[in-house]
Amino acid sequence: MILLRTPRTRHRRLGVVAAAAGLLAALLTAGPAVATPDPGDRPAASEEVSKSTEAEVRAAIADGEIPGQDEIVHSDNIEHLVNVPKDALPGTNSDLAFQGKYAYSGNYDGFRIFDISNPKAPKTVAQVLCPGSQNDISVSGNLLFLSTDSSRSDSSCSSTTQPATEKSSWEGMKVFDISDKANPRYVAAVETACGSHTHTLVPERRNVYIYVSSYSPSATYPDCQPPHDGISVIKVPRNAPEKAAVVGFPVLFPGEGPDGGGNPGAPTNPGVSKTTGCHDITVLPEKDLAAGACMGDGILFSIKDPEHPKVIDQVQDNVNFAFWHSATFNQKANKVVFTDELGGGGAATCNAAIGPNRGADGIYDIVGKGDKRKLVFRSYFKIPRYQADVEVCVAHNGSLIPVKGRDIMVQAWYQGGVSVWEFTDSSKPKEIAYFERGPVNTERLTTAGPWSAYYYNGYIYSNDIAKGFDVLKLSDRRTDPAKKVRLSGLNVQTQPDYFD
Repeated sequence: MILLRTPRTRHRRLGVVAAAAGLLAALLTAGPAVATPDPGDRPAASEEVSKSTEAEVRAAIADGEIPGQDEIVHSDNIEHLVNVPKDALPGTNSDLAFQGKYAYSGNYDGFRIFDISNPKAPKTVAQVLCPGSQNDISVSGNLLFLSTDSSRSDSSCSSTTQPATEKSSWEGMKVFDISDKANPRYVAAVETACGSHTHTLVPERRNVYIYVSSYSPSATYPDCQPPHDGISVIKVPRNAPEKAAVVGFPVLFPGEGPDGGGNPGAPTNPGVSKTTGCHDITVLPEKDLAAGACMGDGILFSIKDPEHPKVIDQVQDNVNFAFWHSATFNQKANKVVFTDELGGGGAATCNAAIGPNRGADGIYDIVGKGDKRKLVFRSYFKIPRYQADVEVCVAHNGSLIPVKGRDIMVQAWYQGGVSVWEFTDSSKPKEIAYFERGPVNTERLTTAGPWSAYYYNGYIYSNDIAKGFDVLKLSDRRTDPAKKVRLSGLNVQTQPDYFD
């Protein structure tokens, strides 16, 4: 059953029991294991919660403070059109990309191609088995790119897991030819230092440059040695993708010593991730600009020379940010929204114990001109609905909704659902729509919910970690003008100029 509910703030006691048990202290002081983002190569894990937390969850459901198990609720201005469950690929659903009438869905077991010419009835065109977390996905022309950030026995799609301590292990980028959407063809593999957790395309006419984000080096990993203070740059010739190769490793965090010049993390900054690379990068090619979410740092840099990016500004938030996860520019390129993945995608952080400023979005204005531009913090945004302590909830992937004169984006929050919010006034962000499901269970803390939620040609598409592919329709006077904007394709981390 679907219930329509207007947005409201949940101010119940949700999260208080967990705080008493020490969850808040753990998140504030824990080492790198807590901050390591995203589930691994295996299915999403879950863990039992205390009997008191179970009782609290049941009481919250009974009182209508949170939806029931798997119950769908949403604001009046959002309609849930369809859910397409997982099929041949049972692993964790991850990112999305779009091209024409097609949507491309990443999954830890491979990827799936949907025909979305009728958004109310997506059709599966192909499902490709090619295991390797997290299979971050993007497309350009006839090429599809897939990230592998788990140690594999080789670069093939029939590889098996293998320890990163073995020199023969492989991690990196895979390239597919998708000229025939029903029969994608694997054409190239490029090994990169520390694998490829995410990647970002910087397309040109003849070539596609790929910025590969990866992190967490170790002296015991032959292909992932510290310091790992930059990104791998891959050049892919469009007419000869089999010649794809790493063309550089620009250092973004120069500094003396074995750790470079990024955030040192704990114990200097308790609860903050040490910067050993970037998690995700968003580029704005029309402005020759990029923003990097790099574990303990947020950076702004120029990509005028795509093989040699240049850092313009670097910021930290050692009070409220634990792990800089992703970045989104507004259309005018005078703001950046950074997300904090507190708890690493494995903790319940949307509750009273954590509060509104941790595990949130940070809104930064870009002030100044040229290489003197600076990132200036303005405010935080976090969904105003407390989630139960069995629901992993975290600020995750989102995109702009293209409305001239307004800054509005849609964003995934794992089991916090999908949120549409406005930051036209950088100091006063506000939510204007939402969609969510109730807990996937009431007895265990489980990683589930939307990984990505993106706006594309009039609809919101969401890739739910556990439930599959969702299509939402947003009807609101503030966002309706966006329906007139039509794109030929969208890789969200390669932001388009929506109005050019």
